[in-house]
Amino acid sequence: MDNHSPEQRHRNMSAIHSSDTKAEIALRKTLYHKGYRYRKNFKGLPGKPDIVMTRYKIAIFCDSEFFHGKDWDTLHDKLLKSNNSDFWIKKISDNIERDGNVNRTLRSMGWHVIRFWNRDILKNPDECLRTIEEAVSEERMDTEEIWFTNQ
Repeated sequence: MDNHSPEQRHRNMSAIHSSDTKAEIALRKTLYHKGYRYRKNFKGLPGKPDIVMTRYKIAIFCDSEFFHGKDWDTLHDKLLKSNNSDFWIKKISDNIERDGNVNRTLRSMGWHVIRFWNRDILKNPDECLRTIEEAVSEERMDTEEIWFTNQ
């Protein structure tokens, strides 16, 4: 059961953005201050990653907990009791499936895929940065191996 009027629900939903969310901006600022350069909302890759570090072939997604189904079993049960449950269950299930397909496609193209939940970014951006730096380090090592083998 929805606790909001249709007008209030409309205002709430229209305030949700697909890009330049608080979490994305916080993560981009953290990366920029550490000297990393990136592209945002890169249309040249499947799934249009929120942040792309082309130099290291790293695609980063900042996913909202609701729309991408964090703790899906619990969320699914809550949605069953809500208004328009069929719509939301299908939408979020499709998002989860699409995220998996995008991950597989990007990995098959040689990209390192990192997904963060928005709250994790906002609560602990340094931990997210550490994860990204590990991926950068791995990518640098792979590049060095190729460079040495090509000599």
